[in-house]
Amino acid sequence: MLENLDKTQLTILIADDHSIQLAGLVQEFEKNGYNNVLKATNGEEALQLILNEQPVIAVLDIDMPGLTGFDVIKNAKKYHSKTKFIILTYHRDNEYVGLAKSLDVDGYLLKEDTFVEIENCINAVLLGKNYYSTSFGNQLLNEMNKQHQKLSDLTPSEITILKLIAQEMESTVIAEKLFVSKRTIEKHRSNMILKLGIPSGKNALMKWALSYKKSISEM
Repeated sequence: MLENLDKTQLTILIADDHSIQLAGLVQEFEKNGYNNVLKATNGEEALQLILNEQPVIAVLDIDMPGLTGFDVIKNAKKYHSKTKFIILTYHRDNEYVGLAKSLDVDGYLLKEDTFVEIENCINAVLLGKNYYSTSFGNQLLNEMNKQHQKLSDLTPSEITILKLIAQEMESTVIAEKLFVSKRTIEKHRSNMILKLGIPSGKNALMKWALSYKKSISEM
């Protein structure tokens, strides 16, 4: 746990647009000895606090007005922020977990998790490890890791085409947009189906791409 950590020296930012949840979480942190807690009620405010105050850890909700939690992370990383990022959300579906993986988010927790698990997550990310809620189970996380690895094996041309497929574009439209032949696009599609291990079937690649649309859009 965090017995050897001086919690009074650990600056933590908590961002959530739900005022009651934000207040409750801040109170829980302070009750457990964290005396340097910053708070933000939207994404823009969270980003400014990260850039100006450089908290060690930022605990972010995903759905916030303006910038989402993921947007905050992307923008902060553009400025080479050293803050560690933990997502705290109700979203437990593959699309969001996959996006967190693609952004290399340090931690991903569910709002149903206990404060003990939040501290376990903090401890792990401070040691340079990634931590995902134990509610997910190893099977889901292993599958997400495999899918992330498969995506990283695609060529730049395949990634470009996959992004367009995720926008529900047909091969003919993609070929026109990229100034190549339809045959070239179809060949890339076949290669991606093999690389990604997608079972054959009508519109199989498009269905897969739509399932991981958020992750693909960040590639």
